[in-house]
Amino acid sequence: VQIAGIQQQLATANYEKERIEKLVKADAATQKQLDDAVSQVLILQKQLRAQKESLEKNSRGVTEESTSLELQIAQLNDQIEKCRIYSPIRGTVIVKYCQAGEFASTGKALFKIADVEKMFLRAYMTSDQITKIKLGQDVDVYSDQGRDGYKKSNGKIVWISSKAEFTPKTVQTQDERANLVYAVKTLVENDGFIKIGMYGKLKFKG
Repeated sequence: VQIAGIQQQLATANYEKERIEKLVKADAATQKQLDDAVSQVLILQKQLRAQKESLEKNSRGVTEESTSLELQIAQLNDQIEKCRIYSPIRGTVIVKYCQAGEFASTGKALFKIADVEKMFLRAYMTSDQITKIKLGQDVDVYSDQGRDGYKKSNGKIVWISSKAEFTPKTVQTQDERANLVYAVKTLVENDGFIKIGMYGKLKFKG
């Protein structure tokens, strides 16, 4: 508003200066009147420049303040996003170590999660049996369902130990107990009936 007012005054002053210049040429006005008119124009031009510089300065200040606020907002959003905890895998929470609202710190376990859609049966093979299997081989897996007997599922051998070990005490085989066995992992697609910790057995197809 101030700039518009000064611009209007400057336009009037310039018009007056030009009018007096014509009158001076016609000897109808004095030089002092012309000097006063020129002086008024210069004063208004200085005022206009000062107002524009002030406006530009204020505009830069607002822009810088706006940029600073945007950076602060971005930092806060980043901090909020880092407060969200995401599981690296899709699965089922089987153990919770804290409750909602509790303080979480770096390195503190919050929960234990397991992928129950794909289960692994760990079995042990004797040296005679290990020669009959290979990685990627399809096998039948039988999960112990208690009184309901065994449930059959399709499995695939995905890992075979390269070293023999003593038979774990919890393992019972139909054959005579061997001193050394090889650990084998079999991948089983879970239909929901297989639970973590269940006992099972596998049988070669064919």
